[in-house]
Amino acid sequence: MSAYVFILVLLALMWFMLIRPQRRRQQEAQQMLQSIGVGKEIVTAGGLYGTVTGVEDDEVRVEIADGVEVRVAKRAVAGVVSEDEKRPEKAEPEEETPATLDHS
Repeated sequence: MSAYVFILVLLALMWFMLIRPQRRRQQEAQQMLQSIGVGKEIVTAGGLYGTVTGVEDDEVRVEIADGVEVRVAKRAVAGVVSEDEKRPEKAEPEEETPATLDHS
């Protein structure tokens, strides 16, 4: 009788430690893919950052640079970049003035 209880406890432990978290991750990934819309900044599994310009059935169109748009499979989207994770925009280089030049 105690062997059955041990097996049941072991199965319950496996459920809570392995199966349940995996299902939660799958649901979160599916929700993330469904939330992708035009204007969202995403990162692909290959590490490309870009802004979504169009969404179709199995693919999204992503602008990765000014005037450069690529097609990416939806399943290759690794995540949506949140506002606090966004890269800072490149600042315009400052012109060197006589006060900033180093005359050593």
